[in-house]
Amino acid sequence: MTAPTIISRADHPISRANIDPDALSVLRQLRKRNHTAYLVGGGVRDLLLGRTPKDFDIGTSAHPNEVKRIFRRCWIVGRRFRLAHVRFGNKTIEVATFRRQVPDHGAATDGDAPDESAAPDRRPIRRDNTFGTPEEDAFRRDFTINALFYDISTFAVIDYVGGMRDLRRRLIRCIGDPNERFIEDPVRMIRAVAFAARLGFRLDPPVREAIREHAGEIAHAAPARLMEEMYKLLRSGAATRTFRLLSRTGLLRQLAPEVDRLRPKAPLWQSLDRLDAYRNRHGSAPETLTNAVLLGSLATPVIRIDLTPPARDDRTVRVALGDLSVPRRDAEYLRRLLVMLPRLTQPDPPPGAVRSILANPSFPEALTWLEIHGQTPNALERWRDQLEQGPPPRAHRRRRRPRRRRRPATTTDS
Repeated sequence: MTAPTIISRADHPISRANIDPDALSVLRQLRKRNHTAYLVGGGVRDLLLGRTPKDFDIGTSAHPNEVKRIFRRCWIVGRRFRLAHVRFGNKTIEVATFRRQVPDHGAATDGDAPDESAAPDRRPIRRDNTFGTPEEDAFRRDFTINALFYDISTFAVIDYVGGMRDLRRRLIRCIGDPNERFIEDPVRMIRAVAFAARLGFRLDPPVREAIREHAGEIAHAAPARLMEEMYKLLRSGAATRTFRLLSRTGLLRQLAPEVDRLRPKAPLWQSLDRLDAYRNRHGSAPETLTNAVLLGSLATPVIRIDLTPPARDDRTVRVALGDLSVPRRDAEYLRRLLVMLPRLTQPDPPPGAVRSILANPSFPEALTWLEIHGQTPNALERWRDQLEQGPPPRAHRRRRRPRRRRRPATTTDS
């Protein structure tokens, strides 16, 4: 058993004033019923770094059904990895029972389903719903900076794995052997790079070497998980730094070889810079950053360099996205976006074309793309004004009166 390091209130910056009041309420209700309950994971990390957490997750000794009995608006989600979601209006506080690694099955995918199509010797090891202690829960996590707990009863940070030291050193370090951890779940390599880029941290040398050694393992991860991570990277506000680090570690060549091939070319980095600037102007990822807009930020540099004049068909999308396993629906939305873009920069379109563009389902995404990447600010302002004014009226056509048919002359018999 490992004795944790206890960081008292005087030695860390976390204040309850910065914690979501509904998360505090959940913690208090659990403790009131004699359950251990801590704020856990990325929320603690972000509070220690002076950032505003996106989520406030809770770890507890209470089992999912016990949590459900305490909170009226609570739903149990997940089949293999069961979690309690406590709802407050549109907000969800995630409550997870402390878990431990199962020696026979290992540690594995941080709650994500393994890739069942992978070969048995490469399939990510499962984790069962085997409940454990706070210490066991800390050691099953991916990186030390994500394994810190905050106790509202003592105002202390609880550290079993040296996470506070790594936060001060601004270091991304695996819990356990990084070679084993990345083979267990290759997506952890992407997460390591993403944390380093977004937080401005360094990769621990053993972590960097393990990524270079096992970058090819990413091919054995579930395609849906890879695309989910790709969208997160593009929405992070640090896409340029992340993709540069993905490239330096060899991961980008495995994830998106067509994009990696553009490393020496300025348009790729200009596109990602503009995407980051747009996202960071909003403080967080706005709803306008749809998957099609994100993919367009990767695809258009490829199209501009490889295809002249740029086509706007399915082949264009396939060439631009290369080996990325993009969902069919997202690829189709991207194709429609590419078709729409030239129409927005057309000077003085006729009223019929304006009505058609405003009614097109891809128009909002194309307008967002133009705001992010467009080199024609006049076109953006023109379409914004047109959107406010609404579609131009149809020209009134004067109806012609139907011509009266002349009755044929009748002849009379004489």
